[in-house]
Amino acid sequence: MLRETLLSAGIAGLFAALVLTVAQLVWISPLILQAETYEDAAEAAPVAHTHNDEAHEHSHEHADEHGVMANVEHEPENAHEHHHDADEWKPDNGWQRISFTLVSNIVMGVGYALVLVGIYTLWQRPRGIGQGLLFGLAGFAVFFAAPGLGLPPELPGTEAAALAARQQWWVGTAIATAIGLGLLFAQKNWLLRAAGVAVLVAPHVIGAPHLATEASLAPETLQTHFRVATTVCNAAFWLLLGAISALASQKFSRQQPFAS
Repeated sequence: MLRETLLSAGIAGLFAALVLTVAQLVWISPLILQAETYEDAAEAAPVAHTHNDEAHEHSHEHADEHGVMANVEHEPENAHEHHHDADEWKPDNGWQRISFTLVSNIVMGVGYALVLVGIYTLWQRPRGIGQGLLFGLAGFAVFFAAPGLGLPPELPGTEAAALAARQQWWVGTAIATAIGLGLLFAQKNWLLRAAGVAVLVAPHVIGAPHLATEASLAPETLQTHFRVATTVCNAAFWLLLGAISALASQKFSRQQPFAS
């Protein structure tokens, strides 16, 4: 049983991760790189302002040698923060970013596939690729679509609420969506189904944490393109994950009696 679960999850997670990585490199990564140019330009602006202030200070000192003594110093309060952000590690463009993205996607894909195969084993094994696609669609709703309604994917350079608050709302929404879908589709009691709808809606009634005024360095059209791209790529990832995990689970479950 354990070998069947690991093999099914490994095959499904690896294949879906490879497809997602290719889609990200072709479609999503260029959008992120384009957004980073706006972020880098914004970070360079205070640095340029600092250099101008230093030049202005030197000119004052030169004039003061021949007249009234005055000490003029200008240093933006956020200059250190920009220098600090520039020193933070991030994967370089090229093979390092590709490798980092691929490894992250494989870990994520196998982890999510383990969740799906665990559901197959403990609750209901799909009877075909169609049911596998439905399980994948449910995973997409739980881990991307529902949280994304309140906290859509954002490009670099976008101001957002505190990370801890966003993480708590994201986790709570994912859990509520999973419970709500289970109550809505896993049984026929209409009272439980009504409760499922209420659980699905609750996180969105509470609302995701947001700043009073939001701002983004990237243009709105680029943000929209990025959100469409991430939604399509994640939908394809989950549908592949559901279909392949269902097929692999069926195959290894049929072989299991012969292996024992």
